[in-house]
Amino acid sequence: MKKDTHPDYHMIKVQMTDGTVFETRSTWGKEGDTLQLDIDPTSHPAWTGGNQRLLDAGGQVARFNKRFGGLSLKKS
Repeated sequence: MKKDTHPDYHMIKVQMTDGTVFETRSTWGKEGDTLQLDIDPTSHPAWTGGNQRLLDAGGQVARFNKRFGGLSLKKS
């Protein structure tokens, strides 16, 4: 195996948005650095089921038909 092909893994601390800290191995930063997260599973709506914006599919279909409803593929 070739030398110096793998990244340097070391222990870092990861600080979640709620203040909890855990240690993990990473290639980010230097040994002992702290990575502060802006978004994590405790705060992001994808994991918490928070406010979601649902698209009105019926409205978009109606708008499409209004704009392009008169078009036809039939030859005249």
